[in-house]
Amino acid sequence: MEDLVIRDADVVDGSGADSYRADVVVDDGRIVAIVQEAAAAGCQRPRAVRELDAEGLVLAPGFIDMHAHSDLALLRDPDHSAKAAQGVTLEVLGQDGLSYAPVDDRTLGEVRRAVAGWNGTGDDIDFDWRSVGEYLDRLDRGIAVNAAYLVPQGTVRALAVGWEDRPATPRELDRMRQLVAEGLEQGAVGLSSGLTYTPGMYAGNAELTELCRVVARHGGYYCPHHRSYGAGALEAYAEMVALAGEAGCALHLAHATMNFGVNRGRAPDLLDLLDRALDAGADITLDTYPYTPGCTTLVALLPSWASEGGPGEILRRLADDDTAERIRHDLEVTGADGCHGVPVDWDTVEISGVTDPALGGFVGRTVLESSALRGERPWETARRLLLDDGLGPTILQHVGHEENVRTVMRHRVHTGGSDGVLHGAKPHPRAYGTFPHYLGHYVRELGILSLEECVAHLTGRAAARLRLPDRGLVREGYRADLVLFDPATVAAGATYAAPRTLPRGIPHVLVDGRFVIEDGRRTDVLAGRAIRRTPL
Repeated sequence: MEDLVIRDADVVDGSGADSYRADVVVDDGRIVAIVQEAAAAGCQRPRAVRELDAEGLVLAPGFIDMHAHSDLALLRDPDHSAKAAQGVTLEVLGQDGLSYAPVDDRTLGEVRRAVAGWNGTGDDIDFDWRSVGEYLDRLDRGIAVNAAYLVPQGTVRALAVGWEDRPATPRELDRMRQLVAEGLEQGAVGLSSGLTYTPGMYAGNAELTELCRVVARHGGYYCPHHRSYGAGALEAYAEMVALAGEAGCALHLAHATMNFGVNRGRAPDLLDLLDRALDAGADITLDTYPYTPGCTTLVALLPSWASEGGPGEILRRLADDDTAERIRHDLEVTGADGCHGVPVDWDTVEISGVTDPALGGFVGRTVLESSALRGERPWETARRLLLDDGLGPTILQHVGHEENVRTVMRHRVHTGGSDGVLHGAKPHPRAYGTFPHYLGHYVRELGILSLEECVAHLTGRAAARLRLPDRGLVREGYRADLVLFDPATVAAGATYAAPRTLPRGIPHVLVDGRFVIEDGRRTDVLAGRAIRRTPL
């Protein structure tokens, strides 16, 4: 007998088609039969070792988080309920141009320090890999949900060039091409960039185009965090569209929104740009999270010149009073490139996490609020935090616009991504709430998307971008990565005040046909594995 039959489910299959009622049979990790209600009438219904009554529940493909920062969390926390409880069965790691492979001993230490605010210092992790393939092999030992990986361009540049603001030499460019090709051949699905983060931001477009040519030859996609989401945002999007077109490379725009006051109401301008490119034949998708604040590290706001040379040089500059004053002027008056060309408003910058527990009193307050309590200028508070916490603070940046969020999520190439940073005492609620928030708030409460449309955005459309031939849809023969939720109650539990609260209305989640969430509780199953790029 087969392993499992899910009885009387309302199937929303991930294609955007209308839902239907069916029994779905799972065996050996795959969907082996789908018997619709009409076909079952008057004939024997399928049987299995176990039967699950899904009356009143929607059965959908597992959700795909197209922009995740669980690179170490998947190894550190086998439970990983932050994502599993949302119905996420696949995360895409290696985002924003900075992650932990490919590295050598030098760059591993540098990257760990540079993104400590995203993932912690990693002192509790055995970094027994250096290449992309070795990292994927490490994931294959067993993780809560599946994971795909993007080769991080900033990490590649650190390995081949260093952290200097200069063009790569021809020899260095050849080395970067080789590293990207090796990563893709070892299973990465594409290339990411963080063009407001060092050292990736030091790459010119010619250099990026050459790397994207490598990605295109391997059938991957380019996923840039581009050069501005504030002043010059539309120009930055256009730059990426043109660059990918020149390289002949598929493009996936990370956390695609229009932030800061200069972009209020400008989402239609972005979508018009994309529609013109799509109509001309470009291969473009994007992802967003359904919230207005952004999330990054405090150090990321600094001007690029202050970050040249890597974390050690940043700390040296911050410690020097004259140099620190130059940094302040760029941040508060000119508008630093790290802050997207917009003068920083310290009342929008909320500290969400620190590495040193002794600094926990700053968490949950804006820099402006903490500076008032300390009787000093906001910059001095921010500077002291960066120095005392070794560049570790994470921030929420309250600069988004709800009308832009709603407009972009309706678009024909939209997918879902949490951009979820799980580290820190008070992370962004999107880390624990993105997918149920789409279903509960934007589908059921607001009707921005129909249920079938939304599920397609979060599943089938994302799987198509990843070129996964047997995931993202409820189809016979497909992998049984599945989620069952109650459309009448599904909702994010996470709030800004209690960001680690688990969602409601998602009783069952299966990865590879095995229950990772059962009756609303995390099991001990570690069915996730690395999902490697499908060769051309």
